[in-house]
Amino acid sequence: MTEIRVADRADEAAIVRVHREAFGRAEEAELARRLHARGDDCVSLAALEGDEIVGHVLFSPVSVDGRSFARAPMGLGPVGVLPDHQRSGAGVALCRAGIDACRVRGAPFVVVLGHPTYYPRFGFVPAMRFGLTFGDMPPRDAFMAMELVPGALAGVKGAVRYGPEFG
Repeated sequence: MTEIRVADRADEAAIVRVHREAFGRAEEAELARRLHARGDDCVSLAALEGDEIVGHVLFSPVSVDGRSFARAPMGLGPVGVLPDHQRSGAGVALCRAGIDACRVRGAPFVVVLGHPTYYPRFGFVPAMRFGLTFGDMPPRDAFMAMELVPGALAGVKGAVRYGPEFG
């Protein structure tokens, strides 16, 4: 049974390992390390099997063309699960728990740049439906959004920007 808990500073080495092994490269691991170090303004959750961290997800504040919100909207990612534990439900559990944590914080919405067949299970839809864009705009269905507060995206249009850790 996978346990989900808030990741803490002592988990940094395990978090870096999860993302390095999950993605097979260092970029996502370094991004996860930088975001995890930001602390309280991010949602950082770990999936455990026994005492081992087998997965990790981060949600960090995003902005929309300088608009202000009472609570920061959040961006999902990165999310990673060790290869031996993929397809075990750990990634789904992490995403669901993270979305719930963002909702509890009062985040009005969450965005994600990810696989268009994976994230709709959580309620994400193409962000263009709300008038949100991202950078050079990846394939239309890969950038998605989900309102956590009904109507939170009514009249909100523009380019979404992730924090400086994303480079």
